[in-house]
Amino acid sequence: MIIESLSVITLALLLDFIFGDPKNKYHPTAWIGSLIAKLTPLCKNSSDVIEKFGGVILILSATGIVATLIVLLDIGITLITTDVLTIVISIIVGGILLKTTIAIKGMERHALAVLSSIENNDIESARDNLSMIVKRNTKNLDKNHVFSGVIESISENTVDGVTGPLFYFGIFGLPGAFVYRVINTADSMIGYKTSIFKNVGWFAANCDKTLNYIPSRLTGLTMILSAMVLGHNWQNSYHIMMRDGKKTQSPNAGYPMAAIAGALGTKFEKINHYSLGDGEVEFSKDHIKSAISMMKVTSIIFSVIVVIPIVMLLSYFGWWIHA
Repeated sequence: MIIESLSVITLALLLDFIFGDPKNKYHPTAWIGSLIAKLTPLCKNSSDVIEKFGGVILILSATGIVATLIVLLDIGITLITTDVLTIVISIIVGGILLKTTIAIKGMERHALAVLSSIENNDIESARDNLSMIVKRNTKNLDKNHVFSGVIESISENTVDGVTGPLFYFGIFGLPGAFVYRVINTADSMIGYKTSIFKNVGWFAANCDKTLNYIPSRLTGLTMILSAMVLGHNWQNSYHIMMRDGKKTQSPNAGYPMAAIAGALGTKFEKINHYSLGDGEVEFSKDHIKSAISMMKVTSIIFSVIVVIPIVMLLSYFGWWIHA
């Protein structure tokens, strides 16, 4: 079982590093998004309390449907194959499915698209590309704040799109990774404090905060190790993370962001919200490429020192869910 889970993790990372994400019509996350989009209007109500309750039912329904499908798939593989073939198919299918919950290559492509626009002196295109990976308004951002937004997004996505799903795979297997992906997707779609979503998305936003509490902090610490491996200033990475990690409105986002800001000797600013780091707010393409490298190395180190030990420990006690 341990070898099987290690093989699934390895295959998932390799598939993502090499191929990235499939088109939306083939991507489970896109299907999850469609499911959430269809359920959300059903939760709308003139009563705040009923809307919040509807938001709870939405998350429970979406996570229940997705987790059940994953478990049924695993049962189906077991029933229609022999023991050896079951292991082989489970590794292949598991690796492919786990890969769909992480997005290292996808984040890299988005970041490089922004960088390409900047290098072509097309700030409008750079802002548009940035708007696809951040929640903030990008219309009036100058070049440096566009740069900053990209690197901050890489920092946050390292948790949302890599270490978060891997962490919950380590504890609960594929159902855990997919439940995390459902909640994280729901938060990105409806977890806003606007008049439209403040009640319906309340539960999704709070679930996301809760699920990311441990992974975000472990990711920040892992980024410090990545900084050490890549020859960046790991001591400053630790110092800035400990000092500035709590400065963001989100209780989780600041830790990986501050760790990268310290490692690269830069300062991240979200106008009227926060400032992380002591460096200059002057960025170059090398900062983006370094942040991408840190994301990749962090994903590998996190798998080795966090996810695999969790799987081994739970397997030893017979508690690990391999589905």
